[in-house]
Amino acid sequence: MLSAAPLTRDLVLIGGGHAHALVLRKWGMDPLPGARLTLINPGPTAPYTGMLPGHVAGHYSRDTLEIDLMRLCRFAGARLILGHATGIDREARTIQVEGRGPVAYDVASFDIGITAAMDISGFADHAVGAKPLDRYARAWRGFRDAVAAGEKPARVAVIGGGVAGCELAMAMAHALRAGGAAPQITVIEAGPQISGVGGRARARLLRAMGDLGVTVLTGARITDITGDAVHLDGQEPVAAALCVGAAGAFAHDWIARTGLPLHEGFIVVEPDLRVKGCDTLFAVGDCAHMPFAPRPKAGVFAVRAAPVLHDNLRAALSGGPMRPFRPQKSYLKLISLGDKSALAEKWGLAFAAPALWRWKDRIDRAFMDKLSELPAMAAPDLTGPVAEGVRDADQRTPLCGGCGAKVGGGVLRAALAGATDGHPDVVTGTGDDAAILRQPGGGFQVLSTDHLRGFVEDPVMMTRIAAVHALGDVWAMGAAPQTALSTLILPRMSATLQDRTLREITDTAREVFAAAGAALVGGHTTMGAELTVGFTVTGTRATMPVTNAGARAGDVLLLTRPIGTGVILAAHMAGRAPARVLADTLERMARPQAGAARILSGAHAMTDVTGFGLLGHVQAICSASGVRAEITGSAVPVYPGARALSDAGVASSLLPANTADVAVTGLADPLLFDPQTAGGLLAAVAPDQAEAALSALREEGEEAAIIGTLRAGAGPITVS
Repeated sequence: MLSAAPLTRDLVLIGGGHAHALVLRKWGMDPLPGARLTLINPGPTAPYTGMLPGHVAGHYSRDTLEIDLMRLCRFAGARLILGHATGIDREARTIQVEGRGPVAYDVASFDIGITAAMDISGFADHAVGAKPLDRYARAWRGFRDAVAAGEKPARVAVIGGGVAGCELAMAMAHALRAGGAAPQITVIEAGPQISGVGGRARARLLRAMGDLGVTVLTGARITDITGDAVHLDGQEPVAAALCVGAAGAFAHDWIARTGLPLHEGFIVVEPDLRVKGCDTLFAVGDCAHMPFAPRPKAGVFAVRAAPVLHDNLRAALSGGPMRPFRPQKSYLKLISLGDKSALAEKWGLAFAAPALWRWKDRIDRAFMDKLSELPAMAAPDLTGPVAEGVRDADQRTPLCGGCGAKVGGGVLRAALAGATDGHPDVVTGTGDDAAILRQPGGGFQVLSTDHLRGFVEDPVMMTRIAAVHALGDVWAMGAAPQTALSTLILPRMSATLQDRTLREITDTAREVFAAAGAALVGGHTTMGAELTVGFTVTGTRATMPVTNAGARAGDVLLLTRPIGTGVILAAHMAGRAPARVLADTLERMARPQAGAARILSGAHAMTDVTGFGLLGHVQAICSASGVRAEITGSAVPVYPGARALSDAGVASSLLPANTADVAVTGLADPLLFDPQTAGGLLAAVAPDQAEAALSALREEGEEAAIIGTLRAGAGPITVS
């Protein structure tokens, strides 16, 4: 019996700003039954505004600066869609997202921040806005490294003499000096003086910038920007190898095309944070304009608005009452001064001291800790009588998704030991990647099926990976994909959400299979406890398909993809996978392998590396071909981040079964047994053809490697 409340309403958060990050955390603590939560954001992380100057100055690492949205979404039970929102259809209630189909909503919220891109000739080609923060931070790191390598001069122009411009100018000056450079940094301000602070704070800022050698030009009007200078009206050009725009806040261009009520490009909201005249839309943070309480663009207001936004989103989904947001009239400004010192201003008073930087540091770290040190949602302890053996099972490790949820190879072999093919058209049945059937008109057809227990909430990403994973069996046999049938289990949901979800899955599956030359011809769908996506696939080949059984002594083993998906997905299930590691791995898992299969179609033997791990599939080739393998452990490519997670003790729930199932001598590396999802192709190739195949694979974009050699005889796999 399905006891969970059915999903009936879609809440979509557009943008991973500070308010939305806090909403995700609070949602994870107390989710609203029946609501499906989705976050749309261009990247898997979001930079924290308060720590950006410290990161630029070199006081904080990149990881310290970034909010891990993938981990937050996992905690909140939300799906994360990585992409740029580009539009909204209020009548259809859909959000347009670059690179994928529309995302439906019942209630949606905007927290997309602002941009500092400026309408100045040459800005788009030769400058970078201070916002979005991640784009600026990336440009700054590249510039800093180029200066350190002697490839660029340490000359920077900052357009805008407000708090942000001055703070970044001092941070960049400090970092470049610490790196041994003699920076020339100029702040260019159109007004008569630096802005955004009172007289006392202004004087202290000017003194601090002077101490760092930062020049301030006021009353300066920019005419254009070139690759090496900012040109001014009536003044000498300012030499600059990096130009940063920090003059004011500008709304993202696509918002102007939405038809939403706007004030100077920003979304107008009511006191309850709903968009004016739109009961189902909310906006918060820098992208919103509050006519009831106009305030400057500052992160403090987004943070303060988050609890009100959270409560009102729940109310909009459930029919409850709204409450107003009342932003404070005055707030404390803490401004970094480049080194570990800060300026504090409030009520016209201003103080500067290293102790204030330490205070600011504690505030910023406490905010980040709140979003990273998430409460552990442990499974309830077993109480009362239980069946024998239950307490011996490891209840602490969550069951993995993907191939990590498979049954162990030994159990499968025992269950299938008595199976017989029993039909004249069946050439091979159980035991290889796919069954091989003779076709009445000549040639062969291969048939395989596979499904994946969901490991990410986004049905589109799950479908891409599941389709590539299922096609792996066809590609591994050197066959051309022909048809596919879907087997889907959806979480319990309303008819409306069923329609939305099935459209996403079906459209994605059609796209992946069509690109592979196959047709999606139907399938079967039911509802269950969680999302599961699977496909039965067929393929054709004129000659006998490649199997595990054709390898020869002297062949080399060639692997087309890194290993480590099992440990990365296990870490994700436990909330321990770094966002960028997980996002990069998912993107690579979703890439088709048709090109690699074509290059390796003449291999003596081939399989795709999936649930039984690399060594389990090496053993399958050895057993079927009557050879033994020697593997060079250091030659095996590993996904970035997987080694660190494995060394930290993270492991897939299938790892013990995989380890027990393979006889190995030498190096005992857990990653070699790690169950793979959408893993690479493992091919036994003649030694005189291996280098050409390797070169062709790398030109195809595969991180391929020769990982070992096959020898005559039998025995355990040797790993050196």
